[in-house]
Amino acid sequence: MHASPRKKYVGILLALLAVLIWSGNFIVARGIIHQVKPVTLAFYRWGSASLMLLPFALAQFKKEWPVTQKHLPYLFGVSLFGIALFNTFVYVAGHYTTAINLALIGTTASPIMIIIMAAFFLKERIDLFKTTGVVLCVAGVLFLLAKGDWHNLIGFRFTKGDQWVLLGAFCFAVYNIMVRKMPGGFSALNFLFVIFAMGALLLLPFYIWEVLYSPPVQWTGNLVLTVLYLGLGTSVIGYLCWNFAIKTLGAGRTALFSNLIPVFASVEAVFFLQETFSWVHVVSMVLVFAGILLANRKIFVGE
Repeated sequence: MHASPRKKYVGILLALLAVLIWSGNFIVARGIIHQVKPVTLAFYRWGSASLMLLPFALAQFKKEWPVTQKHLPYLFGVSLFGIALFNTFVYVAGHYTTAINLALIGTTASPIMIIIMAAFFLKERIDLFKTTGVVLCVAGVLFLLAKGDWHNLIGFRFTKGDQWVLLGAFCFAVYNIMVRKMPGGFSALNFLFVIFAMGALLLLPFYIWEVLYSPPVQWTGNLVLTVLYLGLGTSVIGYLCWNFAIKTLGAGRTALFSNLIPVFASVEAVFFLQETFSWVHVVSMVLVFAGILLANRKIFVGE
């Protein structure tokens, strides 16, 4: 069943909101590497998100328990790739590479992986407009990575952190494909609650190991607010928006919006890190937005 044009417009807006929220996740991943270990941070994120959802999702969870039991293997896979592994790999990478590399490499690789997987597993058609859109999005991100000079890409080398980001991008791609194939009978709220809680449980033994062999976390007001932002913002709100976009736009089209994360992260860096916003960022934004609009052309022209 095809989504209505109105739903597709809502899907676009929610995809934009999700990537705007998620752009801060890469800054957090790099910004608090000396305060919290990666698995611990991931566990706090998904544990707090699960607790926040519990009062609102409990009734739906009880009502949908039969369908949850029936699809436990599917839910395990979604939780493993989209919750337990994806962000944990990003947080591990934050200990080895810069925040901008986290955003740039992850968001360049993931949409390409998703579109290829969507074509192979979901039979989503890759037409000329979508292909051109992908090329423009990647060009925009690479232009930002090259700082406006393509020669800078010649000497670019993947670090240990970059490799962790690529693993995270692969896991996020798998998550997107699996969400597109979500079985019927799940409400959006209960689906998130189940995969968040399962993800936290999958991380629990590694969290315990990390706590036993690492210095204790020194809690501050800012760190509490950071965990709340990760739990409520990047987890609950971000994933609700993203999952709706996947269901209405398709995995391939939705994936292209993640190319905006490094662009948004650059703008945020101006406000939070006092970095300079240059013409390179403007050109990169134009290329990425053009790619997204072209890939979603059929929605805007009503085809």
